[in-house]
Amino acid sequence: MPGEGIYVDTSVLGAYYCPEPLSGTAENALRKIRGPVISSLSEVEFCSLISRKRRLKELTERQAGEILDLFDSHVAEGFYRRISLSAEHFLKARQLISAGDHGLRTLDALHLAAAVAESLTMLTADGVLAKTARRFKAGAILIK
Repeated sequence: MPGEGIYVDTSVLGAYYCPEPLSGTAENALRKIRGPVISSLSEVEFCSLISRKRRLKELTERQAGEILDLFDSHVAEGFYRRISLSAEHFLKARQLISAGDHGLRTLDALHLAAAVAESLTMLTADGVLAKTARRFKAGAILIK
């Protein structure tokens, strides 16, 4: 796995911060990356994921708060390199979505557009996203 230029998808963040079957794999993958990249969208989507897990009783209120606090501290301490989404990313996402019948969802298209526009490889636990990234000649690493 390359050590730099890796955009970390929310599916990997969820596995890294929340106890689930892919947690160990996500941790190993993230440890091999120097300066993993996330976007402002990653932060919002991750918060939404934790909120959903709390509503579904997969996490207690306390666990959810601790996970969000840890994630926030990692972001604040510079563990992740953060990129902001721009109009260019939204236009690229639109192009990706309209380029065929591949099942690419809106938020995944935005993540992929950010990775493509910034010349980053995508690290994901989402098979559809990895396959679509490769279809568009973008680097993709699928953890499973």
